[in-house]
Amino acid sequence: MTILGHVVRFVVSAIVLMVVGFLVPGFSVGGFVSALILALVIAAIGWIVEGIFGQKVTPFGRGLVGFLISAAVIYFAQFIVGDVEASIIGSLLAALVIGIIDLFIPVATPFDYAGGKDKRD
Repeated sequence: MTILGHVVRFVVSAIVLMVVGFLVPGFSVGGFVSALILALVIAAIGWIVEGIFGQKVTPFGRGLVGFLISAAVIYFAQFIVGDVEASIIGSLLAALVIGIIDLFIPVATPFDYAGGKDKRD
């Protein structure tokens, strides 16, 4: 993926986090800069979790474990990023709403997690 692709991915993620902050009680993001930093922190924590536990236990993984890891990552990211507040219930709801939004506006492609690049590249 190119640098521009990564920038677009983080901008879309920040916009999604702002929308989720507007929709979900118990989860709030102060502004676009906070949302962009939150997206970077969530990606970094997700990368660390994936490195430690493997790809099936990532915040981007599907299923109950991936959902709970996503909620935990969102909850703990609030302590790193200013202007972000998340209760435990708010983190669970935010993870649910982000998962639903991801069905319609995927931030990552399946090829990002399939062990390499798309064969069309």
